Amino acid sequence: MKDARRLAMNMHSRYPELIIDLNKLRQNVARVVQKCSDCGVEVAGVIKGCTGLPECAAQFERAGVRFMASSRLEQLEPLKSFDMQTPLMLIRIPMLSEAADVVRITDISLNSEVEVLRELDRQAGIQDRIHQVLLMVDLGDLREGFWDKDELLDAALMVENDLHNLHLAGVGTNLGCYGSVAATPEKLQELIDCAEMIEEKIGRELEFISGGATSTLPRIMDGDLPARINMLRVGEGILLAKDLEDLWGYDMSFMNRDVFTLRAEVIEVKDKPSYPVGEIMFDSFGNKPEYEDRGTRKRALIALGKVDYAFPEKLDLKEPGIEVLGASSDHTILDIEDAEREIKVGDIVEFLPSYANLVYLTNSPNIEKVYI
Repeated sequence: MKDARRLAMNMHSRYPELIIDLNKLRQNVARVVQKCSDCGVEVAGVIKGCTGLPECAAQFERAGVRFMASSRLEQLEPLKSFDMQTPLMLIRIPMLSEAADVVRITDISLNSEVEVLRELDRQAGIQDRIHQVLLMVDLGDLREGFWDKDELLDAALMVENDLHNLHLAGVGTNLGCYGSVAATPEKLQELIDCAEMIEEKIGRELEFISGGATSTLPRIMDGDLPARINMLRVGEGILLAKDLEDLWGYDMSFMNRDVFTLRAEVIEVKDKPSYPVGEIMFDSFGNKPEYEDRGTRKRALIALGKVDYAFPEKLDLKEPGIEVLGASSDHTILDIEDAEREIKVGDIVEFLPSYANLVYLTNSPNIEKVYI
């Protein structure tokens, strides 16, 4: 195996860097699309976790997602210049002030406010377009969505009968986010009941009943997804496939869990006390951490900090015997006392990021993105 420091010098890399394996990403998308398809479900591929990087988005399209989805127009708009044909979906309910751009950039959006729906209709008329909408239903997670079912029905009838530049494509919900509410079969049946209430009044079948995000994939895995749920909006379950195994205990060995590898350079190696010396106050982020006195230990600093990835406790080391102790804005502190190799200044350490890390890493101009 090549020496990590020599390899780094030969490659002339700029660290820190995020290695993105596009082939593995495309395989992940295809596998989730196939599993969902086997259950009669189409996938809106959510690209916000990788900040909408066009190179990543292209793998979603090649693997056959029904929609390309993000919560931010700034991530969706650039895709148009890459000649992507997959329809674009805005999954955060629109700001009133961005209605014109929502219609201009996207094909479909999730909505829960009558005033915004009216403005989308007006802007679609100006642009001579038909904009599709999904009406969001709050089933208890207490984020976006209609809570009152009469209000939901009134909005659906308004879109169907009065807003002629909008098309009522379906309903959706969000679970397992703010309120941590599980996407149980019973909860999803509530969404189906709402859809059927609307269908009875408008006299036609809705195209989509969107039953949530990665947090609904357990229903696919267990084979108990209610039959009429026919769309999921999946991001983390494709990009990293960590939550289903780490949080819910599913065997995700059929997925690549190393699509993204974070590499950072060691800038200091010293033997130091493991407990700070002096009066303990607050750290640079206003927290008062707790420290364990383990005596003098060999430590390494790497040129990477919280401004790059936010959550040091969520980084997974790719090699045993190294521990992430913590981080400040621009430095991460590692315990390397038990490392299996001698770590020197200039060496490279590799991590597997979590979803929470990834959204920062892919958005940071300080992180070099390397596609393989």
